[in-house]
Amino acid sequence: MRLSIVLLTLLVLASCSTEKKQQPFQTVSVTPVFQDSVSIRAITFLDGQTLAFAGSGGVYGTVDVNSHKVRSNIQTYDSLTPSFRAVGKTSKDFFMLSIESPALLYKTGGNGKMEAVYKEDGEGVFYDAMTFWNDTEGIAVGDTVDGCLSIILTKDGGQTWTKIPCSELPEGVEGEGAFAASNSNIAVAGSQVWIGTTEGRIYHSSDKGATWDIQQTPIIHEEPTQGIYSMDFYDENLGFAIGGDYTSPESNQKNKIITMDGGKTWNLIADGKEPDYKSCVQFVPNSEGKGLVAIGFTGISYSGDGGENWKELSEESFFTLRFLNDSIAYAAGRNRIAKLVFK
Repeated sequence: MRLSIVLLTLLVLASCSTEKKQQPFQTVSVTPVFQDSVSIRAITFLDGQTLAFAGSGGVYGTVDVNSHKVRSNIQTYDSLTPSFRAVGKTSKDFFMLSIESPALLYKTGGNGKMEAVYKEDGEGVFYDAMTFWNDTEGIAVGDTVDGCLSIILTKDGGQTWTKIPCSELPEGVEGEGAFAASNSNIAVAGSQVWIGTTEGRIYHSSDKGATWDIQQTPIIHEEPTQGIYSMDFYDENLGFAIGGDYTSPESNQKNKIITMDGGKTWNLIADGKEPDYKSCVQFVPNSEGKGLVAIGFTGISYSGDGGENWKELSEESFFTLRFLNDSIAYAAGRNRIAKLVFK
């Protein structure tokens, strides 16, 4: 059964790509499809017809990309209303992960509602992002607890999750975390995974989280509000990360980095040039790694040459986006989700 149908049922309510070479963008049109008093920083496509989201106030749901019909629900836990900033999916299930203690990870269940499959209590617990390599293996990341970054893994399709002990991770930096800004400070390609942190460091594993190494990048990271907010990989070699300082959003110094060798080395790019602070960056599909869109409450910017030069396409404010195909994306932010059409 299609996952979108499953989630649609669970909401009880409760839901082509082209192969041609992508052409440079000149404009973007923004069409709101969902408006409510909810902050949304995590979206994912369940398939080519259904966008799923989760946000503040326990709100989660789906958007039919053809009709723009929205189905939403509110998840509670005992007397608590969790706030979600991370989502993920396999071909069978949708997942959403809350931030503060107790961190709660839900998946689509078989009894007509979302099912909690992981819970973590404790001082400093704060989860930021999650993703899946495939239908079996997934990963989520959170801030430093007990001296190391919080990383949990699943190897059974999200039925159970196990936290990596600090003895098996690189030593953390006091206060190091990962911004829960757009569910995109973690990226996977092949068997690899990269995690960008507030310290401007990138945790890397080439074996799906079994072993780890760290690269210190040149991105700005002197203050707690600075660091890597978002990253994306076009393939196993080409990656791009962006961030800066959300309290100084006009700054564009040391806030963009690129790798051509799978993250072994990272270099500043377009330093001192637009764009300024952004909370999410994504490669444009079918662009041969040349097309990039960066988004934030400061607007929407585009590069057609791999990040060397950028132009602002819109001042519209969003937190996160994901591409449906090589010209259509959906973006989410404060109180809304919108369809973006690039031309």
